[in-house]
Amino acid sequence: MKYVLVTGGVVSGLGKGVTASSIGVVLKACGLRVTSIKIDPYLNTDAGTMSPFEHGEVFVLDDGGEVDLDLGNYERFLDVTLTKENNITTGKIYQSVLDKERKGDFLGKTVQVVPHITDAIKERIESVAHVPVDGKEGPADVCVIELGGTVGDIESMPFIEALRQLFFSVGHDNFCLIHVSLIPVLGVVGEQKTKPTQHSVRELRALGLTPHLLACRSAQPLLDNTKQKLSQFCHVPAANILNIHDVPNIWHIPLLLRNQNAHHSILKQLDLLSIATPPDLEAWTRMAETFDNLTDSVRIAMVGKYVGLTDSYLSVVKALLHACIACSLKPSIDWIAASDLEDDSVKSAPEAHAAAWKTLRGSRTHMGSTMRLGSRRTLFQTTDCVTSKLYCNAQYVDERHRHRYEVNPDMIEVLEEAGLKFVGKDETGKRMEVLELPGHPFYVGVQFHPEFKSRPGKPSAPFLGLILSAKGQLEAYLNRHQNGS
Repeated sequence: MKYVLVTGGVVSGLGKGVTASSIGVVLKACGLRVTSIKIDPYLNTDAGTMSPFEHGEVFVLDDGGEVDLDLGNYERFLDVTLTKENNITTGKIYQSVLDKERKGDFLGKTVQVVPHITDAIKERIESVAHVPVDGKEGPADVCVIELGGTVGDIESMPFIEALRQLFFSVGHDNFCLIHVSLIPVLGVVGEQKTKPTQHSVRELRALGLTPHLLACRSAQPLLDNTKQKLSQFCHVPAANILNIHDVPNIWHIPLLLRNQNAHHSILKQLDLLSIATPPDLEAWTRMAETFDNLTDSVRIAMVGKYVGLTDSYLSVVKALLHACIACSLKPSIDWIAASDLEDDSVKSAPEAHAAAWKTLRGSRTHMGSTMRLGSRRTLFQTTDCVTSKLYCNAQYVDERHRHRYEVNPDMIEVLEEAGLKFVGKDETGKRMEVLELPGHPFYVGVQFHPEFKSRPGKPSAPFLGLILSAKGQLEAYLNRHQNGS
């Protein structure tokens, strides 16, 4: 197994997840099979109980795992199906070690961070890395590991040590370290500063890890003298200093890496040049450029509880984007705080209440283990409904769930008598999964979260239906597909 480790320095929020995903895309384009692991150094066992305000959305996997949103990036970019084991947290590691200690597996020895915690981390990484995630037999060629947080965080120290040991044990040709760092611009002269990255790399080297490549985040492309300075003081060849500057959309990042021959540097470090092919990113390039050149837009009102941090609904935003691009449209999202629509806000915040309702009326152009999680089957009660037709006249669909509340069975008959139709149910026939309002341009409600399985080039059916309807194109689309065209 070959490992690519992505670490971050200077500040958090540099886009390590998108960088790691993009590296995976480029390696996959070279004909390699890729899997991913996200390490989150927090003590929570998973992301299930964490506030979206603090951490962004909770991404849900097929197996019901509630994980970091970066795993959503991995699935969307690489078109793979991950499991909860692909998200390693401090909480999971310590829990497994303490469970062993209680069972007496350590034979009375003093349990310590080194070697017991670090051994558990290494074992977890190596076992997860060998599990295929692309539907094929056998392990992947490369495992891309993203270490969350910033180098120097006290929480990440056991993981840094475990990864240092892993590097030593697997050998030089099987490990590539890419350090993502910030190149800020200060002062009126606009000079690109390398000192923060120098300090970050020095700290990483002091911990026993030396980066093979630097991925430098900046607003504008790196100047040649900046790159030479980084090479000299960070002991990284100039050819291995990558620049991830701001781009129109994140789909350009794999292209940015390809254009800087990042794949060649990584493949050379991993001794894979002999089996890899030149990166084929034609379809990816078309997708990125198509989005850049879109002119027509569609307005969508997005009502939510956590609209102050749009990462709280990252998968929904991505699903809307995928559906819009399939319709050659640019999404224009109006964010509306659900609390501003409540009757109580008429007195407490009358202006916000009025503005929220005005925006909404204008879109014509849990704690712990009590949730129902993961991939579940929904059976359509009839194929003569909008949702089934959007799913290509499917009789059933498997989508991911994350919910605690459901439609009250006692209210189903009353609601249907009033006009709503429950066109999708679970396998027991008792749990309502999909509802529609006949005669409405697009009134569809689903119990599941279709956004979690949306992919670039493979938009989620309900989101595609919403965009088509918003532009008055749904009926024509359904008629075309009914006729097999």
